[in-house]
Amino acid sequence: MKLNELQPSEGSTKRRRRVARGIGSGLGKTAGRGTKGQKARRQIPAWFEGGQTPIHRRLPVKKGFRSVNRVEYAIINMDDLEKHFDKGAEVTPEAVVAKGIVSDLQDGLKVLAFGDLTKKLTVKANAFSKSAQAKIEKAGGQAVTL
Repeated sequence: MKLNELQPSEGSTKRRRRVARGIGSGLGKTAGRGTKGQKARRQIPAWFEGGQTPIHRRLPVKKGFRSVNRVEYAIINMDDLEKHFDKGAEVTPEAVVAKGIVSDLQDGLKVLAFGDLTKKLTVKANAFSKSAQAKIEKAGGQAVTL
């Protein structure tokens, strides 16, 4: 085998389509554009909608940016802990789902400080707000970050 003998495999290449090069080419006369009309006479973009407001302008504008690495926590508040757990109980993400307080843990559980807590609880979660952690510790409980 020599360099001058190299050629592509059978059927792996196609000839370029040469439009508007006479009737014998099979793509003469209208050059594959059909007959008459704006699309036959001049180039218009494929997304042109005939003067109707285009779809990219009809759709509402979504502002902002959401990172692909964003962490989305399921949220539980102090009043939920007060209502659903007994004194001395251990609150874990699995226990919260089992009691039906949240249906989906997403990327973990975050405890927020809405409401009051009077019971001593051991709360294990992925994240705590500072005020929630302070309320748990003030009630004599423990806030453990997983």
